[in-house]
This record gives sequence, structure tokens and C-alpha cells, in this order.
Amino acid sequence: MGELRLYRIKNEELMLNKLPVSVVIITWNVESNIKECLESVAWAQEIVIVDNGSTDKTLEIARLYTKSIYPDTWDKEGSIRNRAYQRAKNEWVLSLDPDERVSETLRNQIEEVLKNGTEYDAFSVAMKSIFGRNYWMRYGGWYPAGRVKFFKKSKFRYEDAEIHPRAYLDGKEGRLSGDIAHYCYDDFSQVVSKMNLQSTLEAQKWVRDKRKMNAGVAAVRTFSRFFKMYVQKKGYKDGVIGFMMAWQWATYQLLSYVKYWCLKKMEINTEKQSKQEKSAV
Repeated sequence: MGELRLYRIKNEELMLNKLPVSVVIITWNVESNIKECLESVAWAQEIVIVDNGSTDKTLEIARLYTKSIYPDTWDKEGSIRNRAYQRAKNEWVLSLDPDERVSETLRNQIEEVLKNGTEYDAFSVAMKSIFGRNYWMRYGGWYPAGRVKFFKKSKFRYEDAEIHPRAYLDGKEGRLSGDIAHYCYDDFSQVVSKMNLQSTLEAQKWVRDKRKMNAGVAAVRTFSRFFKMYVQKKGYKDGVIGFMMAWQWATYQLLSYVKYWCLKKMEINTEKQSKQEKSAV
């Protein structure tokens, strides 16, 4: 009984020292990343895991850090993120992906915000993008690219979009100088596979929104993105990696358009077939 009492007292002391923040992470087969991510936010009062049907050891590892684990299905990026944030018990939420790590500087700045109060309802954070586990991409617009990661859940939401949803904030946005390390790509094959998946979702979003796109616009965007990232923002200083990243984001526009064109073609053919069937009746 004495040992159990000491254990409970120790746990209570640890909880008192934790910051009143809910860290929200969406997972799917990320056993190689999730442990380091969770270790970097062990100081948070609550960690919420929303899982999209992992079949590896992701949940086994997550259970060592939190009991707040919920199943959900990835339908649209914006939708699942909004649902995940509503699982949080605290008003202040830190939104993370499994391949992200919170720096000690950022943790200390979050503590200062909570301790001293703030006029802001959300904060953008610098993303330190890492390629191949060890190369920090400093150019091409990659750093210090800010993203809203720390916010009041009652003031922030995403649009219900398949990918790259727009953020909506009912309040003022501030900026924290501490960064989040983002281990975005392990190798070039992952660059290509992610681009293929994301361009498909982008094309679906354009069709759903009835956005008008054409080959000319896609070509201009492809060229301008490459020029902006590789030349204007000095992506060439990152060598081969800088070239590949500029190529990826440029080609992403062209590939999204091609897939959009195919989806529109299918939509038109389906409508024609439907009209023919109705007229034949």
C-alpha cells in the first residue's frame, strides 16, 4: 500500500507540473515516428490521438503515453482535424503531425503565453523541415515558413477540404520564434509518392468546388512555382534536394490539373450517358 501511495503522489506531482495544453495528433501506421513525437510533448497535460485504422505498432506505442485514443476515418483533411480538436479537454491546443517534434524553445514560449496571458487567439510557428532524417532545408521558402499550430480550439477551424484546407481564425494571430522540426521526407521516392497522392486529392477538391482550371493556368503556375522556389527563394543553395523540392511543388500543379481534366471528362461522359438513358425511356 505504501508503494502504491507513493506512486500516486508522484503521478499527481507530475500532472501539476504539466502545462494545460492538449496536444492533438492524427495517426495512421506511423510506428517509426510516433515515439519521438510523443516524447517531445511529454510536458503537456493531455495528449489526444485520433487514429485512422493503424495496423502496425502505432497504437501500442501511443498507449504508453496517453489513454485518450479515438478511432476515426480520414474523409477530408479539414474535417478530421476539426473533429480531432473537439476531442481536446483544454482550450489551448497544439496540433502536431507524427513526423513533427517540438523544440524546447517552443515549449518554454508556450509556458510563457499560458503563464502571462496573451491578446492572441492563435500562434504560427516556424517549421524546420528535415529531409532524409538529417538535412535541414533552409532555402526555397522552407524556413522559417510559419504555420498555425498553437491555438484556442473555440477560435480556430479548417475548411472541409480534402487537402491543404484553408484555416479560419476568429481572433488575432501571433508568432512564436521557437520551431517545430518536421521530418517531412525520408527519401526521393517518398517525395514522388506523396505528390501522387496529394495531387489526386487536390484534383478532387477542384472538381468538388467547381473550380475552373485550364492547361494555360496550370502551365504558368508550374513555371512560376519552380522559378519562385528555386531562383527567387534560393532553393538552389540546397543542391539536389533544393532542385527536387522545387520540381515537386511545380509538377504538383501540372499533375493536379491532368487529374482534374480526367475527372471532369468522366463527369461530362457520365452526364451524357444519363441524358441518353433518360431520352431512351
